[in-house]
Amino acid sequence: MSTYDTPTDQGVRTTAPAAAAPAARRASVRLAGLLISFALLALVLVLSIGFGARFLSIGEVWAGLTDPASEYYRIVHEMRLPRTLLGLMVGMALGLAGAIMQALTRNPLADPGLLGINAGASAGVASAAVFLGIGSFYGYIWFALAGAAAVTAMVYAVGGGRSATPARLALAGAALNATLYSYVSAALLSDSQAIEKVKFWTAGSLASADFATVTRLLPFFAAGLVVALLAARPLNALSLGDDAARALGARPAVIRTAVIIAVTLLCGGATAACGPIVFVGLLVPHMVRPFTGPDLRWLLPYTAVLAPVLLLGSDVLGRILGSPGELQVGTVTAVLGGPLFLYLVRAAR
Repeated sequence: MSTYDTPTDQGVRTTAPAAAAPAARRASVRLAGLLISFALLALVLVLSIGFGARFLSIGEVWAGLTDPASEYYRIVHEMRLPRTLLGLMVGMALGLAGAIMQALTRNPLADPGLLGINAGASAGVASAAVFLGIGSFYGYIWFALAGAAAVTAMVYAVGGGRSATPARLALAGAALNATLYSYVSAALLSDSQAIEKVKFWTAGSLASADFATVTRLLPFFAAGLVVALLAARPLNALSLGDDAARALGARPAVIRTAVIIAVTLLCGGATAACGPIVFVGLLVPHMVRPFTGPDLRWLLPYTAVLAPVLLLGSDVLGRILGSPGELQVGTVTAVLGGPLFLYLVRAAR
């Protein structure tokens, strides 16, 4: 079975009694794998707080988190904890957006970056910085959301709407992606002051994270996260086709609208906060799908846990390789993402 074939163990088909035991064993294995993924995420969170100009041991990290009298309290709470929390939210956002886009379009290449959605958010931020002189996250986010929403609708419309095929969506996304990044480059080169404002943002970075940014991103992230996770069962039904989905009580138009809103909130917020970061939304669903299968009730939780592992792990690696400075996380994910994706393509042959 192809990894994009219709789910068969999602409860939308009658399960034979003889298949109940294997299905229960499979669910147990997947649950154990999810718990291991949570443990891996916890490890990366500790590493993200521990690594920096001064390495902190696990005990020092704990003291910095819990003891206001600790000499590490200020380092942890003012610099490393906001950066880690922002990486956690942005990783989840990009991973979930990629997974639900791939499910909605049944396109294995569907990714907020490759379909131009991140480029739309970037164009909105660049326009705000160059033409309106805006230089804050709270100013950027509305323009990022507007740009992401506009490009999502355009790709879907140009790709054929309900009759869209994976190839047409990919072509429409690639064309808009190239056009919008050319616009972003031209806009920023026309204004040197705007380049200074968004210098770190253009490469995709967590370095400017603070609690204000985390707090302001949280409502958009939470809303997108809830909608994306609630879409798992309806998207499973939609994978059977519109007529079958209606027979199961789903409403295809409502599902598609909800998914587009979720992708817009997740990608627009993440791009406004950190800049364009590629490959996270494309890679992680591909990495977990051989283990979870196409059932989104498993694939989405796995992606939500492991996408921050990839993003925060890349951020830690960038701090190690770039010491005493750092490599932006967007640069590291781009360098790692290409070879990893090629490996997954060859492994799937």
